[in-house]
Amino acid sequence: MPITTKVDVYSFGVVLLEIICCRRSVDNNCEEKAILTNWVYDCYQEGKIDAVLDHETEALHDKKNLEKSVMVAIWCIQEEPSDRPTMRKVVQMLEGVVEVRAPPCPSSYTSSA
Repeated sequence: MPITTKVDVYSFGVVLLEIICCRRSVDNNCEEKAILTNWVYDCYQEGKIDAVLDHETEALHDKKNLEKSVMVAIWCIQEEPSDRPTMRKVVQMLEGVVEVRAPPCPSSYTSSA
């Protein structure tokens, strides 16, 4: 697959999740949370979005912004490049200029449960 702007969007989504969760995208120490993208999607689907923060109580005060950021990241990591937003749209979603719709399941998603 050639390097495109859509690859950059995917990479941004992974980095955004790493920042939100304060951990690397792959963690071999915990099988349930081994693949960050799958684990975060599980948490999102189960309505347990606060679990991604690992007890960061200060960040829990802004749960709406947390959920928005996670949804933007999930949009960015869609398996099909044409399903990913442009970086311009990503910025607009993060700034609140554009509404963030609930993201679909990433095609490569496999439940870590």
